Amino acid sequence: MTGQTSATRFLARHGVPFSVHDYDYAPGGGLIGMQAASSIGADPACVLKTLVVEVDRATPVCLVVPADHKVNFKKVAALFGGRNARMMAPERSMELTGFRAGGTSPFGQATPLPVVLSDAAMGLPHVYVNAGERGLVVRIAPADARTVVDARVADISAPAIPAPPAP
Repeated sequence: MTGQTSATRFLARHGVPFSVHDYDYAPGGGLIGMQAASSIGADPACVLKTLVVEVDRATPVCLVVPADHKVNFKKVAALFGGRNARMMAPERSMELTGFRAGGTSPFGQATPLPVVLSDAAMGLPHVYVNAGERGLVVRIAPADARTVVDARVADISAPAIPAPPAP
């Protein structure tokens, strides 16, 4: 992998500081964000997965959430004045973004979609986000990720496994 993708070129063109990291992509190995976290030795809360959804089967939206979180689709729909949101078919997502499933990035999309960044990521010093190719992520400050794609920050996700209550 060269690290040169439409996503990395987009970030470079906008003067955003980032670094590129590769990981072993295993399509049948389970959750890709969790694979990436394990491979690069990062906390799953710092590795963000990129998902493309449709609100009311009409409005495409790009979501960026921690790998260890679940998306609250009702909250996503409400952000866009809709009733429901669901995952977009991979073929349609690729047609819009230019990225294959497992390599979708919020940066450098063929058709820039509205981006919603989980507020859970904003307090971190850096995050890892897909770089537009399977097995490749960029390390970036969440504030820079937000700014460069004019992302909306919202409460759209929660940990997949809730933390145990404090004693």
